[in-house]
Amino acid sequence: MRVLLTGSAGFIGGAVDRALAAAAHEVVRVDLLTPAAHGPDAAAPPGTHRLDVRDADRWRGLLRGVDVVCHQAAVVGAGVTVADLPAYASHNDVGTAALLAAMSAEGVARLVLASSMVVYGEGRYACPVHGDRVPPPRAPEALEAGEFDNHCPDCGQDLAWAPVDETARLDPRSGYAASKVAQEHYASAWARQSGSAVVALRYHNVYGPHMPRDTPYSGVAAMFRSSVERGEPPQVYEDGAQVRDFVHVDDVARANVLAVDAVSGSAAAPFAAYNVASGRPVTILRVAQLVSSGAERPVPPAVTGRYRAGDVRHVVASPARATAELGFTAAVPPEDGLPAFATAPLRDGGAHQLV
Repeated sequence: MRVLLTGSAGFIGGAVDRALAAAAHEVVRVDLLTPAAHGPDAAAPPGTHRLDVRDADRWRGLLRGVDVVCHQAAVVGAGVTVADLPAYASHNDVGTAALLAAMSAEGVARLVLASSMVVYGEGRYACPVHGDRVPPPRAPEALEAGEFDNHCPDCGQDLAWAPVDETARLDPRSGYAASKVAQEHYASAWARQSGSAVVALRYHNVYGPHMPRDTPYSGVAAMFRSSVERGEPPQVYEDGAQVRDFVHVDDVARANVLAVDAVSGSAAAPFAAYNVASGRPVTILRVAQLVSSGAERPVPPAVTGRYRAGDVRHVVASPARATAELGFTAAVPPEDGLPAFATAPLRDGGAHQLV
């Protein structure tokens, strides 16, 4: 099939590009290559159209003959300040809307959308007495006192985490998260209005070769690696017991290839979302230990007790639907991938990253 891939020169986009080509798809590559994401002197890789997805109506001729669009381009990160909101809204929301309009104009009716676990906000929690419960936001005074766990709103007991499935409520906690929810909603509305089909892949914590180096917008695995490279202890926030799922970029790329096949099928639903996760949750302290263990000179992590307002305590996905409906199962467990990440090649980046 002919697949137009946005964000093709980025961390995840580059891996998806390689996986699509290996699966014998014809790839049309589009990337803005902003200096903030790729450095001031970035050159377009061979065969890449250096274009802005927000101007998709101006370059929509590239969509002629395309079977599926794989939309990876986005400003990513947790959002360090509210000053980031216009960048998220412009690149992610407006960019996706412009792309969808251009696709309809050219008769392209299949989309694979890069979404994120951040659409869930807090994860799923269960009380041993009252079952599933939605915890209120953690109080600043509790965090200051080192009380990091969520509590049952009925009896006050600690809530245990449980895996989140795709039917969970969407509760974005940052500008980036809000933009990913908006992308999903635009795509879902477009599919229903135009008789098209969308697969949204909700990536969990992606890591691997060519990940952007340490910036305020990088993933925590990259920050831990940078600390170890400097000979400094990786700084673990809270008590390190917060649980996440870390998925290797090669597994994410393979999920995209499977999604391209699925969305092209005659039985494709107008909109379907899937968690893309390893299925092997780890604590943040364990992530720091695993990354450090793969370094030439391991440095034990430091549990700081510090916290960031708006951080969630636990969020762990269930990849069961992706396994059942896409045939996706992660091949790289964190116990192997995170130590290898300690010496994997990275890329330099700026204030924001585009995948």
